[in-house]
Amino acid sequence: MAKQKDEITRREAIRNISAGVGVIATLPVIGMGQEAHNHGARTSQAASGASPKPLRFFTEEENKTIIEMSERIIPADDSSPGAKAARVNEFIDLMVSQSPDVTKEQWRTGLAAINKKSRDMFGAPFADASVDQQVEMLKEISKNEKSPSTTEERFFRTIKYMTIDGYYTSEIGIKEELRYKGNTYLKEFTGCTHPEHQK
Repeated sequence: MAKQKDEITRREAIRNISAGVGVIATLPVIGMGQEAHNHGARTSQAASGASPKPLRFFTEEENKTIIEMSERIIPADDSSPGAKAARVNEFIDLMVSQSPDVTKEQWRTGLAAINKKSRDMFGAPFADASVDQQVEMLKEISKNEKSPSTTEERFFRTIKYMTIDGYYTSEIGIKEELRYKGNTYLKEFTGCTHPEHQK
């Protein structure tokens, strides 16, 4: 999909990654169980075309909404695949499934509000709306991101940051988007080259 001028793009998402970096940093230690520690395994399966994992918490309709919303937030482009290919929805499903009941209810309520608004605007749930319609709706509910007042506006911020966390801790996000190559072998370490530090 070609980028649209006003679309929420990956570049905008990465500029905002610092807002979610605290979540990223704590993922391995928040008691999410062994699968949370194996986030890389999830994304390796995604990259190889493995079958989707069974849903732990969300319904099929909710999952479809998450897939489409996350893909509009971090869409595929010429440099790397988007949130759908990275299976951000599976990451979100895992995280929310092991969250407190109040968090689960916020996601369920938020997704219901998104689909209701989409039906009101376009006569179809969010996942069944056209890409242009989805972008139009996300632009509307993201206008007050710094001080959201409606359920839809609050939920947009929630799913945006979870999408960023899921994408940039995935193999696709780390390797293809951020171009991280891991630890590399240095044939020689020259140390400091300032003359005053040489002996």
